[in-house]
Amino acid sequence: MIVALLRHGPTPWNEAQRLQGRADIALSPAGREQVGTWRLPAELARAELVASPLARAVETARIVAGREPVIEPDLVEMDWGAWEGETFAGLRERHAAAFAAAEARGLDFRPPDGESMREVQQRLLSWLARAATRPGPIVAVTHKGLLNMLVAHLTGWNGIGRSPVKLRPGRVHLVDVQARGTVGLRAWDVSLAGGRA
Repeated sequence: MIVALLRHGPTPWNEAQRLQGRADIALSPAGREQVGTWRLPAELARAELVASPLARAVETARIVAGREPVIEPDLVEMDWGAWEGETFAGLRERHAAAFAAAEARGLDFRPPDGESMREVQQRLLSWLARAATRPGPIVAVTHKGLLNMLVAHLTGWNGIGRSPVKLRPGRVHLVDVQARGTVGLRAWDVSLAGGRA
């Protein structure tokens, strides 16, 4: 069964390079305009539509598909805890040792009072296993943290340093999910540019 995952459009916090985490930030005017140019591939036009409960994902789903998504709590962004609202540059400046130590943990990176990358990955994989029982296909609007954990699962990336896959805006990432929850890559970075499906 095909699951197509895409990141929400830009928000004011994205534009300021702030870590949003669970903060419920809506799309910016520029973000809404950008998402308005995205079009689902024709084979996904009638797919089941799901989204993270956060406003930026729900709004992206509505604009891209022209209908209401089903809310999937497991698609919510990583919890950045005490570091939510910060920037990476600010964290490296103000919490240099603590942030460097956290980054060195790779998938076990955990912000203070937040969620580890490994926990995000397990949450995503559990959702994909449940999604495999549906008739499919599914379009899921989610967040960069979850997409990075999909990359880690499919490539073996350990979460240290840069991701081996550059996830560009306005793209959808396609995976095949088998009944037992096995996830295989179909395609990274399929463009959402083009005419309405």
